[in-house]
Amino acid sequence: MATNDKAARSSRVKNKSGQSATTEQGTYAVLKTNDIVAKQAKDSDELVAAMPYNSNKTSEYGHDNALAPPQGETAEPGSDSLTASTMTEETGTVKTGGAAEPGINATVSSLRRVRVDASEQPLTTNQGVRISDNQNTLKLGLRGPSLLEDFILREKITHFDHERIPERVVHARGSAAHGYFEAYEPLSKYTRAAPFAKKGKITPVFARFSTVAGERGSKDTARDARGFAVKFYTDEGNWDLVGNNIPVFFIQDAMKFPDLVHAVKPEPHHGMPQAASAHDTFWDFVSLMPESTHMLMWVMSDRGIPRSYRMMQGFGVHTFRLVNEQGESVFCKFHWKPLQGTHSLLWDEAVKISGADPDFHRRDLWEAIESGEFPQWELGLQIFTEEEAEGFSFDVLDSTKIVPEELVPVTPVGRMTLNRNPDNFFAETEQVAFCTAHVIPGIDFSNDPLLAGRIHSYVDTQITRLGGPNFHEIPINSPLAPVQNNQRDGMHRQALHRGRVAYEPNSLAGGCPFQAGASGFVSVPETISDDKVRGKPEKFAEHYVQATLFFDSQTAVEQAHIAAAFRFELSKVGVPAIRERMLSSLVNVSRELAAEVAGGLGMEVPDAMPKAFADPQSAEVTVSSALSLMALPGECGIRTRQIAILVEEGVHHVSLVALYEGLTEAGAIVHFVGPRVGMFDSNSGEKIEADKSMENSPSVLFDALVLPDGNAAVEALKGNGHTMEFINDVYRHCKTILALGAGQELLKEAGIDPQTDEDQGILLADSADVADMTPVFIEAVAAHRHLSRDSDPPIQ
Repeated sequence: MATNDKAARSSRVKNKSGQSATTEQGTYAVLKTNDIVAKQAKDSDELVAAMPYNSNKTSEYGHDNALAPPQGETAEPGSDSLTASTMTEETGTVKTGGAAEPGINATVSSLRRVRVDASEQPLTTNQGVRISDNQNTLKLGLRGPSLLEDFILREKITHFDHERIPERVVHARGSAAHGYFEAYEPLSKYTRAAPFAKKGKITPVFARFSTVAGERGSKDTARDARGFAVKFYTDEGNWDLVGNNIPVFFIQDAMKFPDLVHAVKPEPHHGMPQAASAHDTFWDFVSLMPESTHMLMWVMSDRGIPRSYRMMQGFGVHTFRLVNEQGESVFCKFHWKPLQGTHSLLWDEAVKISGADPDFHRRDLWEAIESGEFPQWELGLQIFTEEEAEGFSFDVLDSTKIVPEELVPVTPVGRMTLNRNPDNFFAETEQVAFCTAHVIPGIDFSNDPLLAGRIHSYVDTQITRLGGPNFHEIPINSPLAPVQNNQRDGMHRQALHRGRVAYEPNSLAGGCPFQAGASGFVSVPETISDDKVRGKPEKFAEHYVQATLFFDSQTAVEQAHIAAAFRFELSKVGVPAIRERMLSSLVNVSRELAAEVAGGLGMEVPDAMPKAFADPQSAEVTVSSALSLMALPGECGIRTRQIAILVEEGVHHVSLVALYEGLTEAGAIVHFVGPRVGMFDSNSGEKIEADKSMENSPSVLFDALVLPDGNAAVEALKGNGHTMEFINDVYRHCKTILALGAGQELLKEAGIDPQTDEDQGILLADSADVADMTPVFIEAVAAHRHLSRDSDPPIQ
């Protein structure tokens, strides 16, 4: 009876045009404005009815199904509006725009969508209100108090107060650039990973290089490992290859990572030293962790102070997996080889550069790209099977070990070119978020316990540093591949998700977004039957064989530099027992090395530290030439090398102009350096402009030196104290010197024998012979250094 009364009442409701609606209960009039809602309800019911049950549910169980998950079930909506958030999405304003384009997440695309240019535009507030006066606070009278109502001042100051975000705990100081990766050949035999899908395939990248221990404002030239992280914006999602310029690490398990970082950071009671490992807590820790010894050899070598980010190798550090379309996997190590060659700084040079230009590496990378000298690295892979790995004398899951190239050669697979500097350092270089967890189909993890911790730690760090879980929506982090999921909300959410569905499975949105099935990321199946324990495999207990391999693979000069680095670092340690403990560990690497370091510390060589693994397997490789920096001289000659030509009043003009043209034609960057900047008169009356001075640009910032001809100029330079310091540092740092004509007198004044053999990088020529000497000079500069002049004696 009540239902009939309701129907009767409904039938008396008329819409403006008198139209009626028919239902199973009969015909009745409805409001015109509800027709759309009623139709949507009916269509929604039909869409849901098209999926009466979850037909994929049976495929969630069993081993075979786990290897080949099905694609999610979907149903086709009757119209686009059916899955809309609102029926008014086609109407609106300039701000709202039209309806969402089906299947598109507009927050994911080229960075051009967020670039800003203010040409011919007035200042505004963040709300778009034009600012009439950006010079003065609103005050009560010209000399009166400032007013709280000055919302322009408050917005400006408040934003300024919050412009900094927490810096990275490690890798805080970095520099980055955009570029691309080009594959040489398809690697379908080994991997389905998108960057290697076909020959010549181009994948955009963003690469960031960094020091590890220092804070954001620290110097570039500290002795340290360097980060080498590359974000590949592939068409199957973002892949982050997050590595270092050293192929091994200090520790074997992520459990020790906080301890390592706490030990190497400034000591907490006084906050010193910054960006340095030469202090008690670091050496206390590593001397108690003999697995660190291999990494110490690399960091104490010249690898720890690279000449340039463009001149250092990169490594993925861990063992990863490559997975092909058939689900077959192999192990893999990643190697980046710089085409500029691997070159380093000398310690004395690095220390002086840090005072003259703490941004040395950042400036070098920026200026090279700005000038069109795009740095390149070749990506190589070491590929081997699990069966091969089981036969190695070391464990490939141990991040303190390398796979020697003599055991598994490196296969070149592509080339990375960095060809665009960022528009904004903060928005890109600082906000970029690299995570080892970011892999794509075709790349998978091994069971490396250090890698397992990084998979969690990097994501967790970015959540804190970048203000919440939506850091992936920051433009530099967003992928080029489509992004569709049911994640919602959180701080700083940018996407405006359409519709009412935020879960899976669903039928109200036709099952979308649906699981991709076997076309998506599928982890490599691995059958494991073992105890749940905290411990390490037996092979992890061998700590010294590869440290010895590294040391024995260095040239005599490089070995001397390693000894000098240990001497310096340990001389900064205030507790003698820590020094002795570290020396006892070095005895297990090389007794000659330990004796050299001990002698420099005024100590006796102690007994060898007891080994955790007394009887390791014999090493397959005892010397590897690839481990020396000298193995990669580079392919770029003197391109981007910085050449200093000293000038003064009366300098010989014709010879310097000819030399300048020859060097710049070869790609070098030539600077005329005087006692001051500005114009100088040459011997023939022409002007030469010095763009740098010996005071603001000491010789450590240059790769080679030219001493000019011209009697008056040479006499003036002799009388300047900066000249002798300039020349002596170039000589001490084993760089090429060319002395023209009377400029040879400057060598004598500096105490350098002008008749030094040309093999030692001291070249002499008359001004008339500059054309013939230029190619000889270029070849000498391309050698980077002439280490026969090195002051560190070889280890006996």
